[in-house]
Amino acid sequence: MSKSPPAESQPPARSTRVAIVGAGPIGLELAVALRRHDIDFEVFDAGSIGNTISWWAPQTRWFSSNERIAIAGVPLLTADQSKATREHYLTYLRGVATQFEIQVHTHCPVVNIARPSGGRFAVTTKPGGRPDVWSADAVVLAIGGTDFPKKLGIPGEDLPHVDGYLRETHRYFGRDVLIIGGRNSAIEAALRLHHAGANVSLSYRGGQLPEDHIKYWLLPEIKGLLAAGRIGDFVGTTPVQITPQNVQLQSIEDRTRVEVKADDVLSLIGYEQDKTLMRMAGVELTESMQRPTYDETTMETNVPGIYIAGTATAGTQSSKYKTFLENCHDHVDKIVAHLSGQQVDSAPQQYRQQILSQPES
Repeated sequence: MSKSPPAESQPPARSTRVAIVGAGPIGLELAVALRRHDIDFEVFDAGSIGNTISWWAPQTRWFSSNERIAIAGVPLLTADQSKATREHYLTYLRGVATQFEIQVHTHCPVVNIARPSGGRFAVTTKPGGRPDVWSADAVVLAIGGTDFPKKLGIPGEDLPHVDGYLRETHRYFGRDVLIIGGRNSAIEAALRLHHAGANVSLSYRGGQLPEDHIKYWLLPEIKGLLAAGRIGDFVGTTPVQITPQNVQLQSIEDRTRVEVKADDVLSLIGYEQDKTLMRMAGVELTESMQRPTYDETTMETNVPGIYIAGTATAGTQSSKYKTFLENCHDHVDKIVAHLSGQQVDSAPQQYRQQILSQPES
């Protein structure tokens, strides 16, 4: 009689005071602050550090100026004083992690957060697909809010040539590309692909481009190219069906339809937040954006010991983004102050007021 294989044994939980989930800018900034206050921590990320930034197209520039996205008091400098590119910033994050000896558990997704019988948190990770458990007094969710592209809800949007991300611009050379969307990411993609030799068209659901929500250095060029017919102007339309060869667009005015040839379709209408971990941990989600409930003075959620930081605080943001890296730095100070019982204020009040009065992102 054959014996059943023994159940997979789980190694005993390792221990840390604070588990940081997410190794983006705010997660790393928090790690540096905890180190400065001698608070034990571990950092986990499902990908590499700065994982969200790593999927940006090569040479994509930040909308925010360098001083506003710098972290941990480390200046972010570029050779020509221009705004940092994806490559600049990923290099910068690696430098910060190296300088402060922040060891990140990369490619180590957190798959569960539980608190057995009201004790310490059990944070389950899966490095290499095998479960591993850490015991922690506190957990900080610095998980961002752009995990999945928003869906159009139309036939054909799951076809292989439809994408929610701009890729390496070279791949679009000589191809017909329809971009769906009308805010900064869509406009920047349209301009970059036009200059890379793609035949670009732009579909936006509004009657005119939302000029107040397009960066001043992008707006004149996109308006000029649309007016000259060098970028196909389908402002005032919505996509209703995608086929392997075409996209059917419908006018918002008279509901007439037109077919636009498209080898590639980029649906750049925003992103959804993955709320799985927050729900597992019991964090209350409210409003249409399903934003987590938290104390604005401490960043602690409705679950004692679980904190939220960075753009994760906003849930799934609408197209009118209001929460960016540049206005989240004080989350770090609030969390460290609550954990350490000390007053922490690393950002000058004048600088904070500048960000509030004149956001750049």
